[in-house]
Amino acid sequence: MDFTLTEEQRALQELARDFARNEIEPVAPHHDRTGEFAWDVYKKAHSIGLMNTHIPEEYGGPGLHVFENCLLAEELAAGCSGIYTCMEVNSLAAAPLLVAGTEEQKQQFLAPLTRELRFAAYAVTEPDAGSDVAAIGTRAVRHGDEYVITGHKMWITGAGHASWFFVLAYTDPAAKYQGMSGIVVPADAPGVKVGKKETNMGQRASDTRAVDFEEVRVPVANRVGAEGQGFLIAMQAFDRTRPPVAASAVGVARRALEHAVQYAKERQAFGVPLAKHQAISFMIADMAKEIAAARLLVWHAADKNDRGERNTLEAAFAKCFAADTVMRVTTDAVQIYGGYGYNTEYPVEKLMRDAKVFQIYEGTSQIQRIVIARRLLQEMTSGS
Repeated sequence: MDFTLTEEQRALQELARDFARNEIEPVAPHHDRTGEFAWDVYKKAHSIGLMNTHIPEEYGGPGLHVFENCLLAEELAAGCSGIYTCMEVNSLAAAPLLVAGTEEQKQQFLAPLTRELRFAAYAVTEPDAGSDVAAIGTRAVRHGDEYVITGHKMWITGAGHASWFFVLAYTDPAAKYQGMSGIVVPADAPGVKVGKKETNMGQRASDTRAVDFEEVRVPVANRVGAEGQGFLIAMQAFDRTRPPVAASAVGVARRALEHAVQYAKERQAFGVPLAKHQAISFMIADMAKEIAAARLLVWHAADKNDRGERNTLEAAFAKCFAADTVMRVTTDAVQIYGGYGYNTEYPVEKLMRDAKVFQIYEGTSQIQRIVIARRLLQEMTSGS
């Protein structure tokens, strides 16, 4: 096992780091304050190939592996995780098509994302169905060669600018998880209604909205995979997307550590820099070791997926540990800053606000623990 990055990987890492420093960080406070969509940033990112990096070459993308996407995620999220979330939102929407889409679907829905700046969104969560996916109320009733979709989705990232949605709906409610199907719904289809931008605690540069589907008609050809396979496909998609999400949590935590170290070296207390006090230096040491551990979990989960092996357990390890780590690290960074850390004029309060959602979206930290426990118990029961 070799953790040395190749020249190409280092070049990608440096490209993303420079972009974060020069294009994202300078405008991050403005977009956090106003919630404005960072169109200029996304146009530049798209033009230099920092968006849709997961899409294969045959559909116009660079076809990067999950591991390389994790390298990019850490760097870009260190600039602003809210802006990065919108840069990366296409990957979650596209993942089900990469897992189970037909050639025609990939050409129709993925290729346009690479030709021009477009967005797509992953519409699964509902007001009464977050972690409990089986509780979704959205229905897709088949009429001939069409599905008629009715339902209400909530907390859909990128919804306000999406050209299409991957929608999880029941085609057979009696079958529970095995009765769900994934369907691509164009955003301009009659009956699709996108709500107002939500004002959230953190990652305010991101775009999160409710989406209503009122008897929306779409061709059966837009169904991804077989009828009843939607839940399985959605979960397989998470095996690809959770490592980069965990990597972005590492990026936010790393940025908080950098701020904390710099402040601890400059700020004086009792006649010496804060860093000279053991209480502070131990906090910094714990922050650093947890970030390093989180990064290694991310790399392992990504590498296993890239080698064609199932990484459900490792992806859950990475997502859970990195999410909990970024919350602890950013909280400690605020503590090291003291009263200044609680003030909006200093950078760490934003990082702490941005960190919280990592424990919530793409599967809460509690759901990750359920995934971990079930996988371990299954393996132990089977003797593997």
